[in-house]
Amino acid sequence: MNIDDRTFEAVKAVIVKTLGIEDRASTLDASTPLFGSMPELDSFAVVVLLTSLEEQFCFEVDGSEFSGEIFETVGSLAEFVRMRTPLPVH
Repeated sequence: MNIDDRTFEAVKAVIVKTLGIEDRASTLDASTPLFGSMPELDSFAVVVLLTSLEEQFCFEVDGSEFSGEIFETVGSLAEFVRMRTPLPVH
């Protein structure tokens, strides 16, 4: 998995804020399981989280791209975001 630290930390911050899990923020790493393991992340929270990530990182998710694998771990979600984030202009 090729996740840069800035993307990972930014995705983690969105997860923490969206799910209201500030007290557990320091325990999240790339291998932390998400959907099915985190009670706060129900189907409604998935939609809210995805919308928050789209707004934060300026991309849109096509319905055909959406799968449960994206929300398997914090790292898989960060990698998904990294792959869809427009490259910065230098």
